[in-house]
Amino acid sequence: MDDERQKLKNKYHVIIVGTGAAGLFCALALNPKLSVLLVTKKGIKDCNSYLAQGGMCVLRDPDDFEDFMADTLKAGHYENREESVRTMILRSRDILQKLLDYRVDFDREGQDLSYTREGGHGKRRIVHCKDETGKAIVEKLVDQVLERKNIQVLENTEMVDLIIKEGTCYGACLNRHLEGDSNKSIQPVFADFTVLATGGIGGLYENSTNFPHICGDALGILRNYQVRTDHLDYIQFHPTTLFVEEEDGRRRLMTEALRGEGAYLLDRNGNRFTDELQPRDIVTRAIRRLMEKEKTDHVYLSMAHLDPVRIKNRFPYIYAMCLERGYDLTRDSIPIVPGQHYHMGGIHVDQRSRTSIDRLYAVGECACNGVHGKNRLASNSLLESMVFAQIIAEDIGQGDKKSWDLENLSWPLERDWADFREKNQKGLREAIEKNRLEK
Repeated sequence: MDDERQKLKNKYHVIIVGTGAAGLFCALALNPKLSVLLVTKKGIKDCNSYLAQGGMCVLRDPDDFEDFMADTLKAGHYENREESVRTMILRSRDILQKLLDYRVDFDREGQDLSYTREGGHGKRRIVHCKDETGKAIVEKLVDQVLERKNIQVLENTEMVDLIIKEGTCYGACLNRHLEGDSNKSIQPVFADFTVLATGGIGGLYENSTNFPHICGDALGILRNYQVRTDHLDYIQFHPTTLFVEEEDGRRRLMTEALRGEGAYLLDRNGNRFTDELQPRDIVTRAIRRLMEKEKTDHVYLSMAHLDPVRIKNRFPYIYAMCLERGYDLTRDSIPIVPGQHYHMGGIHVDQRSRTSIDRLYAVGECACNGVHGKNRLASNSLLESMVFAQIIAEDIGQGDKKSWDLENLSWPLERDWADFREKNQKGLREAIEKNRLEK
């Protein structure tokens, strides 16, 4: 990053915490006349959106609206907020067009976009970039962000607290981890509006497809301010992660699209034991039941019956990843096990992604707008995050800017921040478990 653009100002129009699809898209959708600070805990691409493999759902044509709604509601066990689902679907083509404008290179069949199908979908409505859709989207969004003069990006910068007084958010306390600087610099930064796009809670789990540093920071902090949350116990386990120990502790995802393109799930004797295209929670339960019955710690995924050339062309990343670990996706049965993947619960937001705190928004996996209900439909997350990021930008555009006396908004910095973080994470774990036991 340019040294000049690393200088931190005292106040911005908008602070966005998180550089996944939600945070990046929101920054780009904001009026370019607004000063925007985009904060990320690690590198700008170290986000769960970057890891997304399968694709992004879109409304393929008007006739698919009712079926798209029905599939999303069914996967969510009808606990979805229907207005949010409707908003996501109706805005999906606009998001797709914006990504095409940003030159995201979605796969095509001739001149037309290629659509695939995944578990829980009755039709093919998922656009994709091979098996690295999230990477393709994030990289193009990052390119756009770095070109915008009004957007300042701070990498290796952790949000350690929010500046909240009397029901209003005035910004965030940031901890900058600068290279060559052993002194961690914590300072308050003020803003007219603050957007939380901090991702999920996978870092709290031993087996997760998430980056380990993404561990529910915003949720943990907000518990100190009695901010409303919803369904903290609604946690999705992806049925198919590679059963191989990794040095970084992160489970490697074996995308839903593998089964959408015909992969089988097999027991230790090579027999199929479930309908591979059911929603994730149902497939996960089927795998766990079989593992318990057979007293094994994994099952198998096989594509050996499919065209090997098509497998290599459609899933080049996964093919190479498996090969590096001693498995040939075109011939071998690949050991897989369910792993924590996505948090449907989170910070309660309304239809404009506003939290219960004035001037504080939440979007993406850290938020709960009701789209996903109790269980997320495959490939709805990228779409949902960008639809509501766009809505936040529109809402901020209609809001007023504040002229504050910053001296009267001083924030206490004398605190054991490591202890504060540890207590927040412990409290979040306890809240998740409490929610689970109460249902």
